[in-house]
Amino acid sequence: MSAGRQTSDKPVIALVVAMGENRAIGKGGDLPWHLRGDMRFFRKVTMGKPILMGRRTFNSLPGVLDGRLNIVLTRDSGFTVPEVVVAHSLEDGLAAAREDTARNGTDEIMIIGGEDVFREVLPQTGRIYLTEVHAAPEADTWFPKLDEAEWCEVSREQHEAGPQDDHSFSIVVLERILGSSA
Repeated sequence: MSAGRQTSDKPVIALVVAMGENRAIGKGGDLPWHLRGDMRFFRKVTMGKPILMGRRTFNSLPGVLDGRLNIVLTRDSGFTVPEVVVAHSLEDGLAAAREDTARNGTDEIMIIGGEDVFREVLPQTGRIYLTEVHAAPEADTWFPKLDEAEWCEVSREQHEAGPQDDHSFSIVVLERILGSSA
């Protein structure tokens, strides 16, 4: 089966998400687990690429993530943070990310959360870097259900829980199948 890729003149919109077996992605403004191995993967896959996120996701971070253009979506017209591009619509955020990919020669726009941003951008998404956390924690934030007919698994790596991981996990790459809604 052929995986769906966007044309070469457009960067691929890619989601980067860690999700529990129950679709959990967050609790109380933070992740419901600690996975050092997934954090290393996240840094590797997003480095040098624009990252787009909602304001609550940004607030959950320790600060501006280095080596990446940080774009924060918010309705708050007074929200400003040094070294962060603030966007008041998904379209404006994606436009800033596209400018960054053109300027830096990268081919992906990385969407890193949260729930509302994932839901809004999903129809335009061409790739998902999904960390399947082998646990079903309590949560208050969820990843939207995917239509499995629209996605093809192109890789999977199993990871046993290391000394700094709460759970074992799998890193899965999904690509949208040609002809589906992206």
